Amino acid sequence: MAEIEKKCCFVGHRTIMASEELINNLTKTIERLIAEEGVMYFLFGSRSEFDDLCHSIVTALKEKYPHIVRVAYTRRSEYAVKAEEKEKMERTWASVLKTDVKLKDYDAEVQSDKVFSAGKASYVERNQEMIDASEYCIFYYNEEYLPPRRKRTNRDLSAYQPKSGTRLAYEYAVQKSKKTDKVVINMFVST
Repeated sequence: MAEIEKKCCFVGHRTIMASEELINNLTKTIERLIAEEGVMYFLFGSRSEFDDLCHSIVTALKEKYPHIVRVAYTRRSEYAVKAEEKEKMERTWASVLKTDVKLKDYDAEVQSDKVFSAGKASYVERNQEMIDASEYCIFYYNEEYLPPRRKRTNRDLSAYQPKSGTRLAYEYAVQKSKKTDKVVINMFVST
């Protein structure tokens, strides 16, 4: 019987406290998943400092473990850039923005019809797809974090407190882990 190709996804708040402790713990955790648990695929969303940090760690570990695969799960307004296209895209964006631009490398990209048709909150659908596809979910989730209050509509100026996308994803992953062998790891440590 063939061994399952295991996957790990990353979900975290847009801004994080990237301490040396966090970086070391993440590196050890990711390397253990590769070396001891056989994780081969690493799934990334976007727009979060946590994703960026995890991507840089996985990219560095790719030198030691060249078989691992970085997979971008993209929404309608996003796309991944494969290594062979990266340099050209960086030059193009740098000339438009008049600043140095560095794009992340991915080995593969997943775009689903479900996420494309999800509308404004497509990141929720995207995160759920990554969680569903993974045996391991690594989070940076602070239970005390609240996103900024928002007004309901342009006509109704009253404000409401939205749930964070990371909270929604974390609760979804924990619920899934109760029904499956999914492992949920939260790397947030309060100070």
